[in-house]
Amino acid sequence: LPPYEVMPADVSMEDLPRSTTVRMVEETPQPPRDHLVWSLFTTLYGNFCCLGLLAATDSASASPQSRDRKVLGDYSGALSYGSTAKWLNIVALVINIIIVIVVITVVA
Repeated sequence: LPPYEVMPADVSMEDLPRSTTVRMVEETPQPPRDHLVWSLFTTLYGNFCCLGLLAATDSASASPQSRDRKVLGDYSGALSYGSTAKWLNIVALVINIIIVIVVITVVA
């Protein structure tokens, strides 16, 4: 059977009422990332000026706090906790790469 009803032949389209049905579908946002594993590796292998430690503590606190913010409907607040940990990890990674390049250059 077709997923629609067949219109009888004696009914005209002009006689039917005009209507439009709009169905709103709200997409649930993805849960914010806490970057905990990345923060732990940064803490263990490249903890320049304690940036890795700050990222790890922020990541560890980001998960419960972002869940609380998400329940309250504050998605931007939930994203900010994970974003801070991400940027601390990026800064620590860039500084560590620069230090490795400088050490290799000086030794060579």
